[in-house]
Amino acid sequence: MFKFISSRVLQTIPVLFIIATMTFFMVRAAPGGPFSQEKKISPLIKEKMNEHYGLNDQLHVQYFNYLKNLTHLDLGPSFKHEGRTVNELIKDSFPVSMELGLYGLLIALVIGISAGLIASVKKNSFFDYTPMSIAMIGICLPTFVMGPILALVFGLHLRWFNVSGWFTMADRVLPAMTLGLYYAAYIARLTRGGMLEVLSQDFIRTARAKGVPEHIILFKHCLKGGLLPVISFLGPAFAGLISGSFVVETIFQIPGLGRHFINAAFNRDYTMVLGTVLFYATLIILMNLIVDIIQVLLNPKLKFES
Repeated sequence: MFKFISSRVLQTIPVLFIIATMTFFMVRAAPGGPFSQEKKISPLIKEKMNEHYGLNDQLHVQYFNYLKNLTHLDLGPSFKHEGRTVNELIKDSFPVSMELGLYGLLIALVIGISAGLIASVKKNSFFDYTPMSIAMIGICLPTFVMGPILALVFGLHLRWFNVSGWFTMADRVLPAMTLGLYYAAYIARLTRGGMLEVLSQDFIRTARAKGVPEHIILFKHCLKGGLLPVISFLGPAFAGLISGSFVVETIFQIPGLGRHFINAAFNRDYTMVLGTVLFYATLIILMNLIVDIIQVLLNPKLKFES
């Protein structure tokens, strides 16, 4: 395992380097600059601000200076949040995005696995067609459509939950449902497919022939193998839940890292965009590594190979 993890960590370094390089030059290629939208500032002041942040240097000089700071895990100062660094902004706002992502993942797992189990046990029946049809609808509705619908129905009309803010548990329900329902649809279909494959195996027929109760067959013998496709999906799913909060945080006015990224893109806050992209890229790589380790531990056919 140590060799496997070490190999993956070494592979991460060039990947992050490529991501940092591409993002650096892409944001610089966009029209405008961090201070181009400022209200009526004199050219002299604007020049001084560019000089202070090193934006007057040659592009290759800015690039190598950024890489040098990056080796010390210094993501630089934010151009739009005076006196604050990108590291501080990520540290303060990411816990909110993480909490939202965990709530969404919990909803996705509970609803998705339950629906998938029922559909696999009741194959080709009403209890199979109904949840799978709803899952297909969930897959077709992206978060930027689901969010306003939930806010309109449960927030504005029924007034069961709040539609903005992040203060009480009532503020967390609709954003978490918006994120979780989308991935619950995928998890339900993956669970159904994985469980049906295991239920058709010879050892399951043998267990039934011996008179083993159905609930023991389902939860003791089938669940471990049937959930392997779901576990494979959890890495990109959790990364999608965290990064997908960009839209959800904007819709429900949540003070998470996603809102900082959106605002940074609009305001040409170069360092904030770069820092957020690198942070999320590292998080996605870490989650995929954890999922790969869990897969090997659950599936005896797999081995740790670099």
